Amino acid sequence: MNCIIIDDEHPSIHELSYFIEHFSSIRILEKFDDSIKALEFVQKNDVDVIFLDINMPRLDGMAFSRIINTLKSKPLLVFISAYSEYAIEAFEVAAFDYILKPYSENRITDTLKRLENCTAAKCSSGKMTLWKSDKLFVLNIQDIYYCEVREHEVYVHTKDDQYKLTSSISEFYKKLPPSSFFRCHRSYIVNIDKITEIIPWFNNTFMLKLQDIRTEIPVSRQNIQTFKQLMGI
Repeated sequence: MNCIIIDDEHPSIHELSYFIEHFSSIRILEKFDDSIKALEFVQKNDVDVIFLDINMPRLDGMAFSRIINTLKSKPLLVFISAYSEYAIEAFEVAAFDYILKPYSENRITDTLKRLENCTAAKCSSGKMTLWKSDKLFVLNIQDIYYCEVREHEVYVHTKDDQYKLTSSISEFYKKLPPSSFFRCHRSYIVNIDKITEIIPWFNNTFMLKLQDIRTEIPVSRQNIQTFKQLMGI
């Protein structure tokens, strides 16, 4: 997997380069402090992942990402920014992840691991085949609302149905596009595009309400900081 880094702050480039080189097998093709030059490079080279800052001169990260999304072969986008207010807009352009500066080692290495488990084709796949009552059903991935472990069994829920999995929730999570799904609890995966309300709960955690359904999804204490970064809280 090949990547490029786009950031107008050289210390930020050096820090990110260190983590990529020491904690992943991802290869850095080039580093840019100019997003126009980076765009020209992407159009001529095979790039799988782009790590980019939002506050860039000449062409900001959001404008850059919209141009990237018009390309036939779309690299995965990982925004790394000091500004939380762009998080929702980032996921509207199908960002793989949105990381707030300053970030911890665990935060960036988690993203790198997820990238290594996910090719661009796999992450952009819009269909999934699931079993129900001895029949196979083809679903749009975005029709999945959440996934849960219940009584040692794993279930996938849509608006009107549920499907039983033979795999673990961890294995299923690897098959989902990280731009839309988040492992908010050891027993739950949630489609963040379906979240309508975030409710403060006990011990500084959250409960999530989803559109169309009454079930509330917990966010565990272990995942609360990552969830806040993801949602720009």
